[in-house]
Amino acid sequence: MLVRPTTPAALVAHVADLVRAEPGRRRVLVDGAHPLGAAALADALVEPLRAAGRAVVRVRADDFLRPASVRYEHGREDPDAYLEDRLDTGALAREVLDPFAVDGTHLPALWDATRDRATRAPRTRAPDGAVLVVDGELLLGRGLAADLTVHLAVRPTTLARRLGDAHAWQRPAFARYDAEVAPQDVADVVVRVDDPRHPALVER
Repeated sequence: MLVRPTTPAALVAHVADLVRAEPGRRRVLVDGAHPLGAAALADALVEPLRAAGRAVVRVRADDFLRPASVRYEHGREDPDAYLEDRLDTGALAREVLDPFAVDGTHLPALWDATRDRATRAPRTRAPDGAVLVVDGELLLGRGLAADLTVHLAVRPTTLARRLGDAHAWQRPAFARYDAEVAPQDVADVVVRVDDPRHPALVER
């Protein structure tokens, strides 16, 4: 295994190049614990892909959470529930990832977690050659179909520091994820972001 230092801009260009290299509709999952910047990386991919002539659809996995009654059935700070019950993976697959690959149709959002109710967002259709970019955490190993997966990784001590005291209860969920899914082994692109200013690509 080789760890190759890069820059934030070069990382975005590298991932965008991987997507541009393949024709047709492409589905990209950017996976990482919420303090690690998965959403920012996913957002940064939009402009270079559009500049290359590809339509881009941005979807956030957090818009496909389960209702609060399910997410918090075992309490608001249960790490096992955070791993197993938080995301409605079936809806994300059924309403976004699977139909997008067929004809570009997708639901941009399903559930407003703040208001704890359906968004009622209309279904839309992306053109041929469009790229779907989905960011979220704990996404891999769930049977979600994708053409490229990116995982942001850090040392456990770094994650503990980034989560802080308020989210320390989530640490066992991420530890289980690393142990059971091994995202660093299954993702197509693995990026070490212990220092977000100086990311590093893990080459296997």
